Amino acid sequence: MEQTVSTEDAALAGQIQRGENSAEAALYEKYSARVYYLALSELRSPADAEDVRTETFMRVIQAVRKGQMHTPESLVSFIVGTAHNVIREGFRQRRKAGQINQIELERGAARAPDPFFGDPVVKRAIEQVITRLKPREQIFLRMYYYEELPPEEIARSLGIKPERLRLIKSRALKRFREIYLRLIRT
Repeated sequence: MEQTVSTEDAALAGQIQRGENSAEAALYEKYSARVYYLALSELRSPADAEDVRTETFMRVIQAVRKGQMHTPESLVSFIVGTAHNVIREGFRQRRKAGQINQIELERGAARAPDPFFGDPVVKRAIEQVITRLKPREQIFLRMYYYEELPPEEIARSLGIKPERLRLIKSRALKRFREIYLRLIRT
């Protein structure tokens, strides 16, 4: 059985190297649940587990395309190892972000009031929503909308790849809307 799996994996790796998109989809279909549940067991967050799964398969497919795997038969080990690396990087980034967050929050509190939010009710509602967001989301939204920093600088500050900003922005805005709607309904 194990010999069959490694032979199938070697064939998939070969097809991916030749640029066959269907092989990439087959690889994802075959191992995505395993990566997701591995990440979920470590991180305890469905959103973070989905991020790990996405990042893992991006890296694996790129590595396979470039022929960077030593043995195509060990594809499953390569996928799981890559997932563990992505999880560890996430832990390091959170730790780093935690250190940055306190400094950034203190800087943000020291700034002058924003003239765009003159309505005290709106301002209070936004402040309540922002305090309920995750620190990383708070920092991202402040850098993106308030400071209007370029995406490359935001990515560098957060310690992430620029192509991940769209996902972070989408999730941060979704959580902002959800929290805001809960607040105005109460």
